[in-house]
Amino acid sequence: MTIHKTTTSRTSLDRLKKAAALGLAIAGLGLTVTAPVQAQDVDVPESIRWVIPFGVGGGTDVWARFFAPWLSEHIPGQPTIMIDNVPGGGSINGANLFAMRARTDGSEWLGTSASTQYPAMLGDRRVRYDYADWTPILATPTGGVVYAQPGLSDDADSALAALLEQPVMLAAQSHTGLELPVLIALDMLGVEVQAVSGLRSRGEGRLAFERGEADIDFQTTSAYLSNVAPLVESGRAVPLFSLGLLNDEGEIVRDPAFPDLPTFYEVYQELHGEAPSGPANEAFRKFFASGFTLQKLIMVPSDAPEALIETYREAARSFIDSEEFKREADAQLGPYPPIVGDTVQQHLEDAMSLDDATREWLVDWLETTHGARI
Repeated sequence: MTIHKTTTSRTSLDRLKKAAALGLAIAGLGLTVTAPVQAQDVDVPESIRWVIPFGVGGGTDVWARFFAPWLSEHIPGQPTIMIDNVPGGGSINGANLFAMRARTDGSEWLGTSASTQYPAMLGDRRVRYDYADWTPILATPTGGVVYAQPGLSDDADSALAALLEQPVMLAAQSHTGLELPVLIALDMLGVEVQAVSGLRSRGEGRLAFERGEADIDFQTTSAYLSNVAPLVESGRAVPLFSLGLLNDEGEIVRDPAFPDLPTFYEVYQELHGEAPSGPANEAFRKFFASGFTLQKLIMVPSDAPEALIETYREAARSFIDSEEFKREADAQLGPYPPIVGDTVQQHLEDAMSLDDATREWLVDWLETTHGARI
């Protein structure tokens, strides 16, 4: 297996100048860069190896390279953060290797995504890692929107009513991939979905929709804003609902990227006159949380020094509310501020705790409804 290693660098000339000026000042005072670390009594590694279990140029790789200089700059001692791409198995290979080999001194991180979380939740036999062995530093959420062909109707209410009257086609990558909570949501609404899987990306699903080969589709926020919003504006797509956003209290609320669009929960309650419940709802919440609210995560081994873990979290807190970060993050992350620390931990523990009854329901539902096996 080839491991691609890239040492991250500053993202702007201003930061380079600041770093150079700081270095000169420290040299003039006869100090070393370990002074801030010693002042906080935390032994920060000089370099951090950040394993990304995907190839170079993919979404998670781009995400990590965006965050690396920010984290390096704000962690005491400004350690070098090296991105190690270890692709294979849809992220399972790299996560397995990290679980087996990662040092516990805080010098190694893992970047995960929904395609790392879902196999662990579903009991994929290839998985050799356990999220209980890792502690999250930071998570970045995303949202998702389900939309339909205008031929069904030119407004969301009528389009949804039409969906309930006939089977509809959705082009998917996998029944157990990021589409899973969307398929569960549509089933809970009473929509009969024929999901044709095997696509290489959600982008291919959108193209199938544009060609008229699919009646409905869904995209995550960034892809929707870039590629689907123009279709909506030109009358070639009708947005139905967003999946929503999980707030700090664990409630699904409206997505800030789509404040005028009802959530799946709102649509369900309007149709059925009550809030969703039961094993289908439990499965939806778990996979929605781990796939969207916690779409990308920075993880470290749980037995890394507690003070160092908190130092990493504090470094993230120190920049995520800054105006400069918000400006640079807008294009990369959308209107979703990163989540740090205990809130991530609580969401993660809840999402990954898929009980036997819910898993049994899911296995049966996937096979009987979609002919798919875990």
